[in-house]
Amino acid sequence: MQSPMSGTLFVVATPIGNLDDLTPRARQTLAAVDLVAAEDTRHTGRLLSNIGSKPALLALHDHNEERVVHGIIEALKDGRNVALVSDAGTPLVSDPGFRLVRAAHVNNITVVPIPGASALTAALSVAGLPTDRFCFEGFAPSKRAARRDWLRALAAEERTLVMYESVHRIAACLADMVDIFGAERPAFIGRELTKMHEECVQDSLGELRRRVASGDMTSKGEFVLVVSGAPAAAAASINSDRLLAELATCLSAKDAARIAANVTGQKRNALYERVLELKSPKP
Repeated sequence: MQSPMSGTLFVVATPIGNLDDLTPRARQTLAAVDLVAAEDTRHTGRLLSNIGSKPALLALHDHNEERVVHGIIEALKDGRNVALVSDAGTPLVSDPGFRLVRAAHVNNITVVPIPGASALTAALSVAGLPTDRFCFEGFAPSKRAARRDWLRALAAEERTLVMYESVHRIAACLADMVDIFGAERPAFIGRELTKMHEECVQDSLGELRRRVASGDMTSKGEFVLVVSGAPAAAAASINSDRLLAELATCLSAKDAARIAANVTGQKRNALYERVLELKSPKP
């Protein structure tokens, strides 16, 4: 049960570009709280100045969150109201704040969402790809080998994939996607969403890669990638390949095919031929 003296933690979404996307409720909340915990106090300070609000500011980011959470919780226990914001969009969606929100719940402090802008939902809403089932994967790994392993693990995912990518790696990431997902997989790029130079483009992965590589799409700003999920047949094929590859590391091709057939229900002879292909050296 919350103490009657405790304050409230408000998780406040802020604009991802266009300042007019700050909701009236978010504006009122930021004007009324005692403390704003911000990913970058300089960035948030400009936003607060723009709306004429002057609460106390405290930095809360990936490098100090664990250290400052205790102090914020104590302030809440003392009855002070706190707003948590990130640099842009909804906090905790690839942004700091998880430890603070979890600690607030542990300490029976009321946590109130103040919803608003989110690059994730903005991109999904205009991507023209299925949204009934999707998964958000955050930022792709920066190193090529790790990124390719990460993409291989997602290759059989049947839900729509949403991920963020930086301007410095968008071309390399798209090249790896084409290689692993296939050039024909439908996809979407949202660049600089809600900002002056916003671009929203749906096409195949191969064509999106070409546009970025050729400069037809400017490699500047922030990118959201939305990729159609794998077709069911393709997902089954990818999953059986993974199973066969694992089995083939410690079993004969015949035994690997037999076990895979029992697990997947696919024909043993076809799996035997496939495991031989997987074991054969690539040219």
